[in-house]
Amino acid sequence: MEGLLTFLGTGTSMGVPTLGCSCAVCTSTDPHDRRLRPSVLLRWHEAGRERVVVIDTGPDFREQALRTGLSRVDAVFYTHGHADHILGMDDLRPLSFVAAREGGQIPLYATEETAGTLRKVFDYTFSPEATYPTRARVRIEPLEEKTTVHSVEFLRIPVLHGKMGIVGFRFGRTAYLTDVSTIPETSFALMEGLDCVILSALRHKPHPSHATLDQAVEWARRIGARQTWFTHIAHELGHAETNRTLPDGMALAYDGLWFPVVL
Repeated sequence: MEGLLTFLGTGTSMGVPTLGCSCAVCTSTDPHDRRLRPSVLLRWHEAGRERVVVIDTGPDFREQALRTGLSRVDAVFYTHGHADHILGMDDLRPLSFVAAREGGQIPLYATEETAGTLRKVFDYTFSPEATYPTRARVRIEPLEEKTTVHSVEFLRIPVLHGKMGIVGFRFGRTAYLTDVSTIPETSFALMEGLDCVILSALRHKPHPSHATLDQAVEWARRIGARQTWFTHIAHELGHAETNRTLPDGMALAYDGLWFPVVL
């Protein structure tokens, strides 16, 4: 089965352009240098119906959904509970009303730690005493080792974001890992036989909780996917300039990029 993967956003937690910055990338006229907060969208057709899964709903999710023409969501997977990955959850509300009319809620798959953050930040949605009448029709579901959404299996890939344990996902022959500083040995084994891998690559200068571009390139070589796309990109990396330096089969992704994937 084939699906389509779209990058909703490829920027860091501060986005690009970054507020208050006048560097060459932040003032670039190249649209590839404008990066919303990181998220991807997976679509496929099953039994004549489109299925839609989103990974992370950051603070730019409403704008990203409008750009993509998103009209429904079957499920959301969360990598972790930082602001740039969860703060757009409330913008699922109108899409969740569509799910409610079909007799259900949108499941949000999250680790116990991320679920706790969601419940705290969005107490008016998840509290048993919540009375907000137009709150999102969503429900938090535990993130298991493997989760199936309408016949597509999402495999949990444990990684580290600094000292924080977070998750990436494999679906079919594609894997998505953002905000990564360390990939455990056991997780490399979960990424054998990939056509495509998506890895975060913040900048050249080392960071305590994110991989540099050079680190991500080395991981990509080890994983050996046919194509590697880099995401969660800071304003230190210009799109065109950086891509000229990368090995064949590796490139910076950009907002709106889409391509077919095998599920």
